[in-house]
Amino acid sequence: MRATLSLPGPVAASSRAAGRRWLAGALLMLALLGGGFAVIAQVAGERGIAPTAASADIEVKGINVDVQGKSAEDARTNGWREAQRKAWEKLKGPKLSDSQLEGLVSAIVIEKERLGPRRYIATLGVVFDRQRASGYLGGAQQTARSAPLLLIPVQEVGGAYITFEQRNPWQRAWAEFNPGASRIDYVRLSGGGGDSLLVNFGQTGRHSRGWWRSTLDQYGATDVLMAFARLDHQFPGGPVTGTFTARYGPDSRPLDSFTLKADSPDAVPAMLAQAVERMDQIFTGALASGKLRPDPSLRLGAGGVIDPAIQRLIEIGRAAQARKAAAAAAAAGEVPQIEAQPVTGIEPGEAAVRNITVQFASPDAGAFDAALGAVRATGGVRGVGVTSTAIGGTSVMSVAFAGSLDELAAALEARGFNVRRGANALAISR
Repeated sequence: MRATLSLPGPVAASSRAAGRRWLAGALLMLALLGGGFAVIAQVAGERGIAPTAASADIEVKGINVDVQGKSAEDARTNGWREAQRKAWEKLKGPKLSDSQLEGLVSAIVIEKERLGPRRYIATLGVVFDRQRASGYLGGAQQTARSAPLLLIPVQEVGGAYITFEQRNPWQRAWAEFNPGASRIDYVRLSGGGGDSLLVNFGQTGRHSRGWWRSTLDQYGATDVLMAFARLDHQFPGGPVTGTFTARYGPDSRPLDSFTLKADSPDAVPAMLAQAVERMDQIFTGALASGKLRPDPSLRLGAGGVIDPAIQRLIEIGRAAQARKAAAAAAAAGEVPQIEAQPVTGIEPGEAAVRNITVQFASPDAGAFDAALGAVRATGGVRGVGVTSTAIGGTSVMSVAFAGSLDELAAALEARGFNVRRGANALAISR
């Protein structure tokens, strides 16, 4: 027998109404908080992978050993000694004894190993101390390094492009790469915090020089490298083909591309680690051939106005070419026809350069670029650096100006800005 409890009509109706009110209140609360959760989700969560290797030591990876010994420990010792000898041979170092090599080795990295009672099979990495090993190897080839270059790793799987929006194997491969022995000064981001907002796949296709300059200033870089990896899975659990493309600069100029293949998804990390090494070789070769030159257009404002410092270098170069042509003509007995090449700069008695903070409205990217270009083109301005970017709000720049605050304000007013003065600061708007 089942007992039931019936409530009087008014009481039951009241209970149902209270339940509906509670449910409506709960839904309203979730709706109000949902926007906040959405904003937090853009920068929160487990998305960052901090670079784990940044040593300047010399690392040789992928050394395979298969040795025996009197015991398991003796076999491991023999394996490590053989790995040291093989790694030293890869570096093309002079012949040294085992005791001398042990004095140069700072670490043994175990990639994979299998240990038996009297046998040791492993894949090892050997790290040599650069200061001690450079006396035998020499280090002249590493003296010239690139300027700091921001690295953007982009992974494509199934038509979806990912940089730092979520953790991915391509970002991890770059985080585990040791760039200490490379000639490229990589600026590698962890991907945490606001990195996923400032540096994403959309940034790789952006051509705005003002936007790029602001982004590079945030991380202390002078230019950008882009590493694209497209992973194609033939079928679940089957081979994976990786197509890798190295690009450079805000215009995403291609440098080189190559293809690698992994037999299974488990072999993908090893394939990506190999791809990172190949990418570094491509970037290093581009540096040696002069392709990784600083891009002067990154300092161009709206309307093609050249930064005064760059303009001065161009004029000095033209004057030097004119003098060289005149000398060659004089040596040939000809009468040279030389046009005057004016060289501008800070003349004697010109006012000292001072840094002035300027706030400016930036409702969109176009207004941001236009404000930077207009200020750069103002007479007396020697340089502009963005200190804060707020698209849709108020951004801040630091202006190096040869003159006083009032003189800069007057110059900006002459260019059509509405200017408000403050303590060593100006606020401008259109």
